[in-house]
Amino acid sequence: MSSADGDMDPDSDPRGSREEWTLLLWTCVAVVVPVAVTLWCGARRRSRRRAHAHVRDFSRLNKHGWHCAELFAQPTYCSVCAQHILRGAFCDRCGARVDARCLRRADRSLVCKEAAAPPRPDGGAEHHWVRGNVPLASYCAVCQQQCGTQPKLCDFRCIWCQSTVHDDCIPSMTDRGRCDLGEFRSLIIPHHYLYNVNKLRRRQPDDYSKLGSTCGRGWTPVLVLANTRSGNNMGEDLLKEFRILLNPVQVFDLSKMAPSKALQLCTLLPPGSVRVLVCGGDGTVGWVLDAIDAMKLKGQDAFIPRVTILPLGTGNDLSNTLGWGAGYAGEIPVEQVLRNILDAEVVKMDRWKVQVASKGLYFRKPKVMAMNNYFSVGPDALMALNFHTHREKTPSFFSSRIFNKVVYFLYGTKDCLVQECKDLDKRIELELDGERVPLPSLEGIIVCNIGYWGGGCRLWEGMGDEPCPPTRVDDGLLEVVGVFGSFHCAQIQVKLANPVRLGQAHTVRLVLKSSRMPMQVDGEPWAQGPCTITITHKTQVLMLYHNAEQTDDDDDDDDDDTSASETESPAPHDSPRPPRSRH
Repeated sequence: MSSADGDMDPDSDPRGSREEWTLLLWTCVAVVVPVAVTLWCGARRRSRRRAHAHVRDFSRLNKHGWHCAELFAQPTYCSVCAQHILRGAFCDRCGARVDARCLRRADRSLVCKEAAAPPRPDGGAEHHWVRGNVPLASYCAVCQQQCGTQPKLCDFRCIWCQSTVHDDCIPSMTDRGRCDLGEFRSLIIPHHYLYNVNKLRRRQPDDYSKLGSTCGRGWTPVLVLANTRSGNNMGEDLLKEFRILLNPVQVFDLSKMAPSKALQLCTLLPPGSVRVLVCGGDGTVGWVLDAIDAMKLKGQDAFIPRVTILPLGTGNDLSNTLGWGAGYAGEIPVEQVLRNILDAEVVKMDRWKVQVASKGLYFRKPKVMAMNNYFSVGPDALMALNFHTHREKTPSFFSSRIFNKVVYFLYGTKDCLVQECKDLDKRIELELDGERVPLPSLEGIIVCNIGYWGGGCRLWEGMGDEPCPPTRVDDGLLEVVGVFGSFHCAQIQVKLANPVRLGQAHTVRLVLKSSRMPMQVDGEPWAQGPCTITITHKTQVLMLYHNAEQTDDDDDDDDDDTSASETESPAPHDSPRPPRSRH
């Protein structure tokens, strides 16, 4: 037999090839499957770790938050050495006050308000007493006599329920140290709740609901988000006062933490129970509502909170529409602010998408913005643009609400003489629900979602001398009006004139055919060239409405009635809507 017939090539053996492929397949399975399982388990651990990280971050708030005080407003004694002091430091969480020389000793010897701590054996909370420096006009919870009257460090205050007790009366207390968290128990996140959340093995909404049931009936915790740059620099003072009354974990400074991160605390609380108090202007409220929309994109719809407002900024039209006033200057104490939240009603509010497609830039994505209040083009947008430009250059000059209004007035007076936005009707086309609307000789167009505009003016109703359909924040309709110039805007604001009502619509489309025009969305202005603006409905958010018929002095003594009804209430300015033509 020749070598060609007798010698077999091993590479041509089919059995050898099958064995090699089988070995390769099992090798891949042995490597890929463990790697896939490891990655899957790692992803689950990371998700749990992120949830636990929130609790760990909150636990770090157990340290004192010291602030310097050049002069204390009342007779004050050091919580460490008990000596009378005029200046020193105070903790905005537990209220302790110390001399600067005793600050290190205070960190070691004084326990601050704990954001997360174990509960009592019965599942409740313990009183946390801080000695001395009780608030003025405080009365003992045992003998009902005034506390803090002696010229020394005396008497105690619980930093959770705010009760005050004489030194001699503490042994006589009948509750044996159990703290009910006081008047605002339905708004406070107890420290034992976060401690128990950290012990949960599963992270399901039902688990949070069962855990929340231990915090009392009608528990609706509130988160406070304050913009310290809004208003007359009141944000920082409000943060200090809210930290005293609530759990420090509930209070966030938006200059240090974005709303999207602060709102993640909602995912550790019972679904549908959380309320958010936004301390700031309309821009701050829009920032928070954008973060809530981001929660929906993450699939966290069950944890969406209800939003209420404490107006601090220059423009507070949304706050005015929802009954919270045109501006807060400390006229009511923060305790009354919390009482108003307890009495508020839940309403729905429309949010809108504003899409700006620049003419000729077909390869550039349209500019997309969210609108809560109004969109405008014309003189009011020009005033906002001039104000915004100068505030960016010298922000320190624009810290006063009164000064800001004076600057707006000066810009409006200048525009009355220059008339930069005249002949708007020749440069722009308006469509309401696809129908072209003929325009008179206007200088501005304003598209409103809410009842107030321009710092407190009811734009659509005007002076009320002409019948018109009512406005609502939840009807899916926009109100469109026109103005003849800056002087006309000023007349409207002092109720000497009415705007030109152009109609109501579900979709608004404006086409700027030539030149550049000032535009704004909720007070955020810019200069825009030829473009097409399309305003369509985006979503609805849950807001809290304060009934103006209720006085701020009304006190609710019924413990079972401390929370507002979570059922959907009629929107502000609700009335039967008559049939009408939109144009």
